[in-house]
Amino acid sequence: MRRCGSLTEEIPQPGCFAALRRIIDELTNPYRGCGIALRPVARDAQARDLLGLQEQGGKPKTAMDDQRSELLSPPGRVRVVDKVARPVSPPNAVSKPRRRSRLRPFFWLLLVIAIVGVAVWYFPRPQSQPKNAGRPQAGAPVPVGVAPVEKGDMPVTLSQLGTVTPLATVTVKTQISGYLMQVAFQEGQMVKKGDFLAQVDPRPYQVALEQAQAQLAKDQALLTNARLDLQRYNTLVAQNSIARQTRDTQVSLVAQYEATVKSDQAQIDAQKLNLTYCHIVSPVTGRVGLRQVDAGNYVQTSDANGIVVVTQLQPISVIFTMSEDNLPEVMKQLGTGAVLSVTAYDRTGSTELAQGKLDTVDNQIDTTTGTVKLRAIFDNEQNILFPNQFVNAKLLVNTLHDADIVPNSAIQRGAPGTFVYVVKPDRTAAVEKVKLGPTDGQRTAILSGLQPGESVVIDGMDRLRDGAKVTLADANRPNSTPGEPTPRRSAQDASAPAAQHSDAPQDQQQGQGRGQRRATP
Repeated sequence: MRRCGSLTEEIPQPGCFAALRRIIDELTNPYRGCGIALRPVARDAQARDLLGLQEQGGKPKTAMDDQRSELLSPPGRVRVVDKVARPVSPPNAVSKPRRRSRLRPFFWLLLVIAIVGVAVWYFPRPQSQPKNAGRPQAGAPVPVGVAPVEKGDMPVTLSQLGTVTPLATVTVKTQISGYLMQVAFQEGQMVKKGDFLAQVDPRPYQVALEQAQAQLAKDQALLTNARLDLQRYNTLVAQNSIARQTRDTQVSLVAQYEATVKSDQAQIDAQKLNLTYCHIVSPVTGRVGLRQVDAGNYVQTSDANGIVVVTQLQPISVIFTMSEDNLPEVMKQLGTGAVLSVTAYDRTGSTELAQGKLDTVDNQIDTTTGTVKLRAIFDNEQNILFPNQFVNAKLLVNTLHDADIVPNSAIQRGAPGTFVYVVKPDRTAAVEKVKLGPTDGQRTAILSGLQPGESVVIDGMDRLRDGAKVTLADANRPNSTPGEPTPRRSAQDASAPAAQHSDAPQDQQQGQGRGQRRATP
């Protein structure tokens, strides 16, 4: 043992005694490494006497006495004597790593688990409904909704995505160059064919017209003079006063002046036409778009955008495609002279926009898509259809009369193929295979497999099997039979009676749940 002021450093003893001492010191000293000196407290009289003798006899305590005192004190029974400064290690001393008890993390883990368990055990939670709540017990009839098989007409239609295409779209351009003096239309205005749209400065072309007219008057005077000279030459030739060559030359001069007069007249007509081009009018009846140029700009015939675009809206067409597999049936109807109606719906297919008729079919099939283009004409009196608008075009090809019709919700698909559940008179469900016909989105025509008046299941099929007992949704109504039409009821309404028995006040359920959890061992 070495002492340095009030600090004492213990030198480990060799052998088993030193190892035992380190183990006891690790287990009984929670302040190890914190700079706090501990003194053991003796629990029995022998230990206290031994300690008293060492303190009163004046005999200095040795390291062996300290170790014996520490061995006499049981683990965990120590008290703090005083705080001392932590010894300073020599520069060349090798520091030992601080060791902590390995049992301490396990103690905290067990404490946290115990707290969580108590919290889960004490606080109540809402008692969940049984898994079979709202479901019929084994062997109990299954509540279903039914609908009768009806006779009616089923239209055979083809629905395709189409584009509204105007019959005429004209870009109004100037045919002469000049300054744009006036724009006479309002953007978005409906115009008729021939309505005034814009005015180009006509003054240069008016001046050119007057020049052409003056040249024509000059050439006409020369022509008149040449014709008079020709008459004189003809008289002199008859008298043999002049040579015939002189008369022939005069004849040619008259013809030359006549051609010049015709050229001048053509120049006059050209200038008049230019004046007409200065007055720009609408070539078609339709709607005016946004103007492409403002008044005061110099316009030329080479301008790509033009002045404005006029689009014909009444009538208007819809171009849509159709598969080549359906083409023979359509061409057969057109060959008989039938007028096939076309209905335009919005993009969602839920709102009807306009009624029209099929106008023409393209003359060839697109080899890349295997489709052919069709054009339908619509009056579009209310301007509902707009150019380049996407619509759903529904073409009525044919109509099946007296067909067996059922709701689409009755159609099931599975291992047997396409089938429906038919409710027999003994209130049992039977699987019937059916062959489907055309559909209109809500109803489907049945080509074979059902008879008119039979009842098919439209609600509750997920709990059915072949031969299962069923109860109709309107079974409480007197004199109800499977063949009569019944209002459709959802699965939630069908399971409501069974769920009523399991409903209880919320506080009662919580109290019962708390009692059950506490009673559970």
